[in-house]
Amino acid sequence: MSTSTTPTAPAVPRSAVISALVLVAGGLAVIFDSTIMSIALATLATDLDVPVSTIQWVTTAYLLALGVAIPIVGWAQARLGGKRLWMIALTIFLLASIACSLAWDAPSLITFRVIQGLGGGLMMPLMATLAIQQVPAGAGLGRLMAMVSLPAALGPILGPVLGGLILNWLDWHWIFWINVPFCLVGLALAWRLLPNDPPRGRPMLDWVGLVLVSPALVGILYGLSNVSQDGGFARTDVWLPLVAGLVLMAAFVYSQVRRPKAALVDVGLLRRRPVAASSAVLFLSGASLYGSMLLLPLYFQIVRGTDVLTAALLLIPQGVGALLSRTLAGRLTDSLGARTVAIAGFIVMGLATIPFALSDGTTNELWLALVLVVRGFGMGAVMIPVMSVAFVGLERDEVPHASIITRLAQQIGGAFGTAILAVILEATTSGASSISDVASGFDVAFWWAIGFTVVAVGVCFALPAPAKKPEVAASIPSGSDAATE
Repeated sequence: MSTSTTPTAPAVPRSAVISALVLVAGGLAVIFDSTIMSIALATLATDLDVPVSTIQWVTTAYLLALGVAIPIVGWAQARLGGKRLWMIALTIFLLASIACSLAWDAPSLITFRVIQGLGGGLMMPLMATLAIQQVPAGAGLGRLMAMVSLPAALGPILGPVLGGLILNWLDWHWIFWINVPFCLVGLALAWRLLPNDPPRGRPMLDWVGLVLVSPALVGILYGLSNVSQDGGFARTDVWLPLVAGLVLMAAFVYSQVRRPKAALVDVGLLRRRPVAASSAVLFLSGASLYGSMLLLPLYFQIVRGTDVLTAALLLIPQGVGALLSRTLAGRLTDSLGARTVAIAGFIVMGLATIPFALSDGTTNELWLALVLVVRGFGMGAVMIPVMSVAFVGLERDEVPHASIITRLAQQIGGAFGTAILAVILEATTSGASSISDVASGFDVAFWWAIGFTVVAVGVCFALPAPAKKPEVAASIPSGSDAATE
């Protein structure tokens, strides 16, 4: 009698599931805050009586602070302990949110947003770290990442809608009060349910690395954030900080390789194929994901002529698709491996973007809504395997560093993709004299977004293949020694 085996996904420990849900409760505040702010800038500029060029610092300063905080998470967790650091970061975000709601002018709001970004920058890589460190030998990583990354799926669905509703019926101060209940519930649950993670000695902070990486990230992210303005990459405030940031980043990497035991971030992990491949794919997925988040709302508002709230509502199907794929993608990642699931997800995502590259102002909205569901399904299927594979085979102390590396790769990729597509969109739509001409410009930008996914599919082949499981013998004689092994 022959027997066959099929891949089975290992169970996720109950303690890891509880921790993941606790972390999600607090992490929702950061994700909602980011997505709500994306539609509030025009209102803030009007109410605070400042130009858009000034109020855009509400998002730019937050992004820069986020980037500066991320690299110190590994050191801070070792020095303070994971649970304590999570609660400190969540408290910073809570107090900064309240301060933002009480801001009296644009400079005060921007200042409080910087503090918010520091808290959020500590929280985002820490979410994955604290959950993964409770999984023995990486068991069930796919399903665990499906839970931990839930805020990233819910944010694009609910954030813009909440923002639109608040701005329609309340004033902008309430955008920040939305964060308060999530933070309070997150703190209460963390205090009660997160396992204690005591400090591991008193490691010294790598000041050389911090002095190099902080301005490096600020330069790169600031330069990319200015690309969308007239002049694109030829602007001095784009290429100068970008070049300076890249030079400083190269110096940072050199300093970390030279002093691995005292390194702020263990960049030596990039020598490992899973970490390096995952970081590269996350860079490209960030470019495709965040670049499309720029294109899709503008497409609905400019080409289709909708208002902000309607555009946000029209994007809900994409978020629904992402939610629908999460459980399946997590299970398939654990059973089939990250490479297969990620490639399939990118292919689905790319194919579902083609209709937008062929659309115009008269394309059926129901058809586009169905396409967005499929596109969201592919997005959800991509993120889970790529985020989980980076942590396979790592020691507990290496997990925070891998989390930092992958988070920075995704964030810089998002800024890069947004910048590139903004330049392309500006170049293809400037001087357009009709809606059809504008729609054609959007088509070109969407083809570039598809190009990101095609390149990502190629890079996905560098992801490690799933480990082969031992085959069961076709027949085992009853009562033999082999039957008891």
